Amino acid sequence: MDMNFSDHELERYSRHILLPQVGATGQARLRDASVLIIGAGGLGAPLLQQLAASGVGHIGIMDHDRVDLSNLQRQVLYGTDDIGQFKVEAAARRLKDLNPLVQVRPYPFCASATTLDELVPLYDLVCDGTDNFKTRLAVSDACVRHGRSLVSGAVQGFSGQLAVFRPQKGGPCYRCLFPEAEKTAAPNCGMSGVLGAATGVMGSLMAVEVMREIIGLEGADETRMTMWDALSGTMNSFVLNRDPHCPVHHDDLAHA
Repeated sequence: MDMNFSDHELERYSRHILLPQVGATGQARLRDASVLIIGAGGLGAPLLQQLAASGVGHIGIMDHDRVDLSNLQRQVLYGTDDIGQFKVEAAARRLKDLNPLVQVRPYPFCASATTLDELVPLYDLVCDGTDNFKTRLAVSDACVRHGRSLVSGAVQGFSGQLAVFRPQKGGPCYRCLFPEAEKTAAPNCGMSGVLGAATGVMGSLMAVEVMREIIGLEGADETRMTMWDALSGTMNSFVLNRDPHCPVHHDDLAHA
């Protein structure tokens, strides 16, 4: 790990380096890390801003959508001039402007089993900020196949959810939590609405979890689901365990 920093880097990341839990070693780990973000919308936009500003050295963004006027209420990475452009390309430009030291790769296509199998192995860590169960399950399954931790966030209305899945360490996956998800039609924000600032809260919490994983900050390795409610101002969490009947892990064991 390269521990040499330019004067520019030392000034840019000084507030991180001053933290004893981060220091130069932690900042070097962020610089060396690669993170793939699936979904550049309400959660992905603030998450991407935080990761780029924090100095995560290699960021991939996968999303096939284009910027729409209705996005701008919560997807703070974009401006009116970006309407009609691919989100990943507009995001890449904004992130490079925010921090030119970061390498950003846009992938303007859908997250399918094929595309995920091509990209997930190239990155150290994966984040899912998508808005439908089909994609979430595909991302989770790919992380199980390739042994990657998954930071998963969701927002609906005034509430948010967050979990970090580490299937490669014997923990559960997203399918363990929602075994019937494929049979469920989850409403997206276009159907049920969402508080714009709530996406910023959850996107930032996802960024914290990414940095915890990369730097190795203190905290239990157990998988916890965190629930945040903007209306009541409360946050609760509970431990998640691997489902012994989850077919993804059964397949893993069968091919081990």
